[in-house]
Amino acid sequence: MQRRRRLALAGTAVSLAAATVVTAAAAPSSAAPIRSGKTAATAAAAVSSTPVSTGDMTNDVIYQLLTDRFYNGDTGNDNPSSAPNLNDPTHTNWQEYWGGDFAGVTAKMQYLSDLGVGAIWISPPVQNVNVPVPDSNGNTTAGYHGYWGMDFYTPEPHFGQWADFDAMVAAAHAKGIKVIMDWAVNDSNPEDTSNPNYGAGGALKQNGTTLATYDNDPNGYFHHNGGVADYNNLYDVEYQNLFNLADLAQENPAVTNYVEGAVNTWLGHGVDGIRMDAVKHMPGGWLKSYVDNIEGSHSVFMYGEWADPSSAPLWPNEVKFANTDGQSLENFDLNTAVRDVFANNANMSELDSELSRQQSSVNWSNDLVDFVDSQDENRFLSVNNNTTLLDQATVVDMTVPGIPSIYYGDEQYLHNDTTNSFGQVGGDPYNRPMMSSFAENTRGFGDIQKLAALRKSNPALRYGTSTQRWINNDVYVYERKFYNDTVLVAVNKSTSASYPLTNLNTALPAGSYNDVLGGALGGGTLTVGAGTGGNNPVGSYTLNPGQAAVWSYVAPTQSTPQVGNIGPTIGHSGDVVAVTGTDFGSSAGTATVGGVPATVDSWSNGEADITIPSGVTPGLASVVLKSSGGVAGNAISYHVETGTQVPVTFNVTGTSTQPGDELYLAGDQDELGNWSTDTSVAIGPMLDPSYPTWFTMASVPAGANIQFKFFIKHSDGTVTWESGSNHTYTVPTSGTGNVTVAW
Repeated sequence: MQRRRRLALAGTAVSLAAATVVTAAAAPSSAAPIRSGKTAATAAAAVSSTPVSTGDMTNDVIYQLLTDRFYNGDTGNDNPSSAPNLNDPTHTNWQEYWGGDFAGVTAKMQYLSDLGVGAIWISPPVQNVNVPVPDSNGNTTAGYHGYWGMDFYTPEPHFGQWADFDAMVAAAHAKGIKVIMDWAVNDSNPEDTSNPNYGAGGALKQNGTTLATYDNDPNGYFHHNGGVADYNNLYDVEYQNLFNLADLAQENPAVTNYVEGAVNTWLGHGVDGIRMDAVKHMPGGWLKSYVDNIEGSHSVFMYGEWADPSSAPLWPNEVKFANTDGQSLENFDLNTAVRDVFANNANMSELDSELSRQQSSVNWSNDLVDFVDSQDENRFLSVNNNTTLLDQATVVDMTVPGIPSIYYGDEQYLHNDTTNSFGQVGGDPYNRPMMSSFAENTRGFGDIQKLAALRKSNPALRYGTSTQRWINNDVYVYERKFYNDTVLVAVNKSTSASYPLTNLNTALPAGSYNDVLGGALGGGTLTVGAGTGGNNPVGSYTLNPGQAAVWSYVAPTQSTPQVGNIGPTIGHSGDVVAVTGTDFGSSAGTATVGGVPATVDSWSNGEADITIPSGVTPGLASVVLKSSGGVAGNAISYHVETGTQVPVTFNVTGTSTQPGDELYLAGDQDELGNWSTDTSVAIGPMLDPSYPTWFTMASVPAGANIQFKFFIKHSDGTVTWESGSNHTYTVPTSGTGNVTVAW
């Protein structure tokens, strides 16, 4: 997962018709208004015309760009005096800076707007190591990628200063584009215990002042447990150094205070979202508290990187993280299926199975961030140099459940097929070329542009479920549906075979539908007849090799609010959340959380931002909106915490277990599972590097007097509770906590 940056030390969105219906029963006009954003009319009637939350990004297409490799907007920062001689203007050393910067992103904001981008995901913007880091061959490498953080309170000087960052954010916001920053607080930068002069030695700084290095760490800012030995062992991945990077000790209150202050600094400069790097490598209990700290002052969308095959032993932990820790996930599991199917000619059933599994296991699957390419892997075209297949994969990426993310340059078919030192064609660092073209006439650009507009005009792509309608080895036809809004997608990845879509049914109403892609991938008009029960027969249609088509229907406006999503998905009283959907009405209505009235901070036809009230029973609560006319919409779940969260390490000694046994923590708080032995909510499994002492970190209410116990989950599913009275503990009001008890 971290291949992209680790050293081996032996080594104006374009408007699209809301529905492309030619003739259909009860069909809206093709000029129907886009119902997901605020119009002048709805804004005037709203409580506030400007939303206070960016916690929901289902309406957006994310564009991931590597800041250093996007565009050089200011040559004056190419070789800053504070970090000299780490740049390569010839662009031949792929491990040094090439000149891209904040000013470059600002300069290309119109291009991003034309593409239909709703959010840009930039590289970690913090100051990285300011000296060369030699690789195993003695070559100069630098932190051009942003993942070798040194001073988390200061911008990377190769990217610019605060004024440049602020100008980039302002330019993005002026185009209606949000800014997501990559945030890597699992570790600092490379260290080498055999060489204290190696690079910056893992140095951690704050506004220029050195707090520690890996070899001079009297206050315990780092773990000193060696490198990760087993990537399927939870202790190893959370408490050991990942690829020789100095691993931050998040259980240390000083570290928690440092990274809380750092993220608040950047959020204070207008950041709208956070992509959290390496979440698998940090304790979930700590991350949940960290998210709570962020959401307490900034309601933003967050998603984490958990790079693991879906068959890995830690898959249950990944699902538990997505459902309980307040962040969504970068969708590596779907990425694997998409690349297997389109780049490596796997059966379409793999894609269908993965989509089904995610919808049944992830509570808020429309928040997962989908992608085809990223900085973590060789580009699609380096695996299979077929632009039609890439475009088909992109169509899928933008139309299945989740928030689509486009890797910079894919719309220009950018790739470099040099083989790296690990034998990967186009692998790190060759998956990060300099952006070479900003043309707006490529097929890829046009497809993304059209589908970005469709996501705004048709709520089915933002909130709908996905249902398979027709499938074989080469063809996948699936339908997204939200209430009566419907999108039907058909893809044939074969390079030689045509398939008549016999006996195809759809929820699209009777009528004729044009391909939203305008025939760019060979799609044509679809004719639908009248049927029953949402199964309307499709007329004769053959899907030829390499074709893909998208057909859309937007239902007439309803009088009942239709809620599709909520974000963030977890928090406590005082936190602001965005409730999004359709048909809320132009005049402000009301909201309740768990039956308790909530303050409405802003209201539009597609979004209501509300403040979570006090007095709601902790746990999953129903959020319900009522229109100004008093009509209640559907409920959506939100997880209400007991209060402000603090991470606490719970230790228990003297436990006797057998092979296959797992130890869990439970207690009298919602955050501790309310005494449940369901391992999807209980805290654990606990870790035992010093058996028979076990430990785990949990997020619990600040200042609360809590009761807790431990239980053993045996391999046969039976449970043995700890005997005796409950343990008690008073949680600190801030920082971190630590408690040790005997079994």
